[in-house]
Amino acid sequence: MMDHPLRRPEEILSYRSLRQILAAKPKALWIVGPRESTLSAMHLMAEKNIGLVVVVENRAIVGVLSERDCVRRLVLAGKSPEATPVSALMVRDVVKVDIAGTFADCLKLMHEHRIRHLPVVENGTLIGVISIRDLLSEAVAHHEKVIGELERERLTMLTSTA
Repeated sequence: MMDHPLRRPEEILSYRSLRQILAAKPKALWIVGPRESTLSAMHLMAEKNIGLVVVVENRAIVGVLSERDCVRRLVLAGKSPEATPVSALMVRDVVKVDIAGTFADCLKLMHEHRIRHLPVVENGTLIGVISIRDLLSEAVAHHEKVIGELERERLTMLTSTA
């Protein structure tokens, strides 16, 4: 039986810190104001290739607006994107995660609330947004690393017994 070294918590995917995950992302943070037109928010999302903007007023998070919100509450309702302020469509009860959270915390919140994006806060201040795509990328990279380690371990075992 081969001895497996104990893994440090940060090496276990579910315990990976949000700080580590965000460090690998671009630092850009895209926000809009509640009085801006929905059209300008949609242009920003299209230009930056993002699916959600955080709505901020007086440096506080007052809502979020996603592409899905725009389709369901604007387009399907027959409203004008130029005349409809972001505040009319945004989700006001924002689910957030603290920077002290982990990969597992984010997944749990996204699953429980059926959402794809989480604003990340530190001491109540918005510092980023984490998406389900970010978590998926993290999981793929983690699994590639584990598979690589297992393959190296297998090769070591094969060459040491030959």
